[in-house]
Amino acid sequence: MDANTRLAAERNRLALERTLMAWTRTSTSLIAFGFTIYQIFRYLSENDRLRDPYVSPQVFGVAMIVVGLGALILGWVQHRQELRALRAEFGPMRYSIASIVAAMIAGLGIIALLGVTSRL
Repeated sequence: MDANTRLAAERNRLALERTLMAWTRTSTSLIAFGFTIYQIFRYLSENDRLRDPYVSPQVFGVAMIVVGLGALILGWVQHRQELRALRAEFGPMRYSIASIVAAMIAGLGIIALLGVTSRL
């Protein structure tokens, strides 16, 4: 493989890394925001400051965590598929560090989801 082709493949791999990290940031925001909504409204309901809401904030918080986890999983699956196609075309490449970060964030999201659903 010539230098231009090798560098083009590396640029594509790095673009895939950046894309997965963007999905990871978005998912982290959704998970954190959903958990925060749950915690705030749990505090308000304990202090009897919250009247009967139209949509339960707890359910909304759980939904945001689930959407964040779903987006992260779908982004990771797409990342793996694209890396597999790139490796098939250009041969072996470096391992994806973004995948490790995404897995750690997914683990934290699952812990948040379990923490929220165990209190519903």
